[in-house]
Amino acid sequence: MYGFLNLNKSAGLTSHDCVARVRRILRLKRVGHAGTLDPAATGVLPLALGKATRLLQFLPSKKAYQARIRFGVTTATDDLEGEILTSQPVPDLQLEQIQEILPQFRGKIEQIPPLYSAIHVQGKRLYELARKGEKIEVPSRTVEIFDLKVLNWYPGEFPELEIAIACGSGTYIRSIARDLGAILNSGGTLANLIRTESSGFCLENSLTLETLETQVQQQTFSPLSPTLPLNHLTAITLIPELAKRWSQGQSIAVDSEIIEPHPVSVYDQENQLLGIGKFTETPDQILLKPQVVLTGN
Repeated sequence: MYGFLNLNKSAGLTSHDCVARVRRILRLKRVGHAGTLDPAATGVLPLALGKATRLLQFLPSKKAYQARIRFGVTTATDDLEGEILTSQPVPDLQLEQIQEILPQFRGKIEQIPPLYSAIHVQGKRLYELARKGEKIEVPSRTVEIFDLKVLNWYPGEFPELEIAIACGSGTYIRSIARDLGAILNSGGTLANLIRTESSGFCLENSLTLETLETQVQQQTFSPLSPTLPLNHLTAITLIPELAKRWSQGQSIAVDSEIIEPHPVSVYDQENQLLGIGKFTETPDQILLKPQVVLTGN
C-alpha cells in the first residue's frame, strides 16, 4: 500500500496512538505522520502509508487551526488539560480590547513554546523535564502567523474567544492563548483546538478512524495519491531513457537555464511519480540529482 491518509484525529489520542491504530487496521508496518497534534486537539493528521513515508519531509509546512481561548485562567500546560495555576473571573473584558492587540500576533513573531511540549532541550523533551519538576529556561523561536481572524466572542465570567489561525510549522497555538492573556493581564489558556489544514490536507476531506475501519472492511478504502500534497513543488518530467537512469540513482544532465533551489518532484511521461530530486550545478552542466527514488522500492 502506497499513498496518504487524511486522518481526522479524535480527542484523547496521541499522534503515535493514531499511527498504531492505522497500522493495525491496514495491516501495514510503514506508517508515519506529519505535524504532531496534542492529545486534546482534533482535526487533520496527515499519515503517509508504505514508501510514501519517505515523502513526509517534502510536504508543505502551512497549517490552519480553529482555536477557542478562555480568559481568566492560566494552567501549567497552557491548555485545559493541565493543572490550574490561576483562576480569576474577568467579566469586564471586551472584544474590542482584544482586537486592538491582535496585530501583535500577525507576521513573524517570537514565541516561547509551552513547558509541556515535545521540543528537545539539553537532549530531553520539555515535557519530560517539566514532569520531573526541573526548572529550565525555554528558548524562544521565530514563527510566522499568516492570518488570524476572530470568529466568535463569548462574554461571561470567563469569556472565550474563537479564532481562525493560518501559520507556519512550529507554531504553538497554546502559546498564543497564554501570551494573549498575559498582554491583557487577564490570563488565558487554550480551551479547544481543531486543526483544519495541514501539509496540503483539509478537514473537509478527512476520515475518522471509524470510517477508515469501515472502508477497509468493505474493501472500499483507497490511499490518496502521493502527488496530491506535492503540488507546491516544481514538477520535472523525464523521457523514458533519462527516467530509467535517474530511477537507478544516477544524476542526469538537464537542459535548463533556471536552477530551482528547492526540491522538485520528478515524473515519467506516464505521469508516474518517480521521486524527489534536486538541481546541482557543475562548471560544465546542470544535474538533476536523486534525493528520494520511489520506483523499484
